[in-house]
Amino acid sequence: MARPSARSASEPGVGWGLRVWSAGVIVLLLAPTVVVIPMSFSASETFQFPPEHWSLRWYQEFFTSPAWMSSLVTSLEVGLLVAALATVLGVLAAFGLDRARFNGREAIRSLIMAPMIMPGIVVAIAVYAVFLRWHLTGTLSGFVMAHTALAVPFVITTVTTSLSGYDRTVEAAAASLGAGPVATFHRITLPLLLPGVLSGFVFAFVTSLDEVVVALFLQTPDVRTIPVQMYDSIMLQIDPTIAAASSLIVLVTTIVLLIPLFVRRRSHS
Repeated sequence: MARPSARSASEPGVGWGLRVWSAGVIVLLLAPTVVVIPMSFSASETFQFPPEHWSLRWYQEFFTSPAWMSSLVTSLEVGLLVAALATVLGVLAAFGLDRARFNGREAIRSLIMAPMIMPGIVVAIAVYAVFLRWHLTGTLSGFVMAHTALAVPFVITTVTTSLSGYDRTVEAAAASLGAGPVATFHRITLPLLLPGVLSGFVFAFVTSLDEVVVALFLQTPDVRTIPVQMYDSIMLQIDPTIAAASSLIVLVTTIVLLIPLFVRRRSHS
């Protein structure tokens, strides 16, 4: 009996044009990162690429500056709280939208996903108008609530993707063995969906960490996130410390985004 070939003769391969285009897009996306990281090690008083002299001066300035460290701590606090809250709400919403059958389900789904497609400035003005009336501007809870609304759609998307390939017969098997709904969820459903849930957690954290438009409206001199601090360092003064801050943000974001990949590989091994 003849073995099936790895690729059908009629199946088209990836053409050179698509490969060149993909490589160009990758270079275009990575070019700013390739430039900003060497600039962060420059000893110059201004932005310089390539650096003439190398130094850790701007990293020292970043970690010893009260303004930069305060904004970093605020961003990490908000990001972790947003990731936890958005994950809980997103998982519940994804399960409800996937398993419930009721009129208007798609309308509710579109409403929940609206923050992903609406212009950031529109969301920022609406949030600012409401939060100003509720006295939530310049507060940690205000940042968490606003960023959670922006992050929940990402959690719903990743969890819904996991649910699309989820075999519900395992729940029926667990129920036939005497497991209740809570035990089935904790021991069967959640472990199987963990890669999608973890991906949603990561995307929610990164969304909060990188968000700047809404943060500009909600920030005060005492409470501001690191993207706002970076924005001010460019608009109000020429501060090369932003190169060090940008490099650290790129490093942290890359590491966080790679976590779900390693989890998926371990789960499949």
